[in-house]
Amino acid sequence: MQGAMPPAGRAIDRRRKDLLGIDESIHLLSHSLGPVPKAARDSLLDYLRCWERHAVEDAWESTWWDLWREAGDRIARIIGAAPGTVLPQPNTSIALATVASCLDYGAGRRRIVTTALDFPTTAYVWEAQRAHGAAIHVVPSDDGLTIPTERILDAIDGDTLLVALSHVSYLSSHRIEPASVVARAREAGAMVLLDVYQSAGVIEIGADGLGADFLVGGMIKWLCGGPACGYLHVRPDRIPALEPRLTGWFAHADPFAFEPGPIRYDDSIRRFAQGTTGIPGLYSCLPGLRLVEEVGLPVIEEESVRRTGWMIDFALERGWRVNTPRQPERRGGCVMIGVDRPREAAARLRERGVLVDWRPGVGIRMSPHFFNTDDEVERAMGILSELIG
Repeated sequence: MQGAMPPAGRAIDRRRKDLLGIDESIHLLSHSLGPVPKAARDSLLDYLRCWERHAVEDAWESTWWDLWREAGDRIARIIGAAPGTVLPQPNTSIALATVASCLDYGAGRRRIVTTALDFPTTAYVWEAQRAHGAAIHVVPSDDGLTIPTERILDAIDGDTLLVALSHVSYLSSHRIEPASVVARAREAGAMVLLDVYQSAGVIEIGADGLGADFLVGGMIKWLCGGPACGYLHVRPDRIPALEPRLTGWFAHADPFAFEPGPIRYDDSIRRFAQGTTGIPGLYSCLPGLRLVEEVGLPVIEEESVRRTGWMIDFALERGWRVNTPRQPERRGGCVMIGVDRPREAAARLRERGVLVDWRPGVGIRMSPHFFNTDDEVERAMGILSELIG
């Protein structure tokens, strides 16, 4: 590879006008925190106005009660799931814990299969289930960056209750091939939970066709939603069969009947709710979801593959250590470059107007998204070259 990045298939940088602060720096941080949609400010003001007018018009009845449904169905369209199968959650940890609370670890199957490349929350939630009888099996990684799919498949046996793993690793951007995992789990009579936090919004997932039992994620990263909400997708046929022990009054079939316990679960995805919905969070997340929908996942993924591929080639030509798979089908939207003293390198890049972050063992993390321009990506890599040689 020589010179500038290959030309884009379709121009999408027109959406830059819909984001705040995007011209003040080169934002390559969408794997961690997306930029603020301009509409988010007005959306939060709408929340305050609705609250302010509550004395005149009941905010719950007029707007707030069904807001979760709009957000859930927008997420469903982005991940390729049916409407009515996604419920916003306070965060992804709660989404995971809600699924964990549905499971019976004393009914024959006890094995939970996870991997060494999952986000720490996954390990914390599933390790906590040992006290309830779960047996946790962690599939190891030899290099700390990747795990062969065959190793995951071999870990699924007749005692497996659930396979819970990340679609794309936060550490290396390594992407598993989930279809074979789902197929193997079904053969063994096990369920599959896929953490799509690092893939939803930058990769076409096709949840309906994939057939995983659960998907969890959040809106702070590729979905431009800020640190406000997580979400849980449940496969439609699983919804009426599960009864979460982590629950609350919003999960009741008739919440405003205020019945004493035990709970009568709602028939819909709302049965996986807990207490009162975080309304301000939903207001802050909806503009980003609309924006991602408008741009479209096919265009976003195409541009991500092109730009991350160019970044990897740029790094390899200079002899840098790349801790992200080279093959497009095996990586997410982030590129990890191994550098000495990555915390210092990330700080120096920020001083030069390039927003990235770092993680121990893998170096700096850089993520182009739909709003970035080719010129920005090239300038960022040029600045990194000046800093590390």
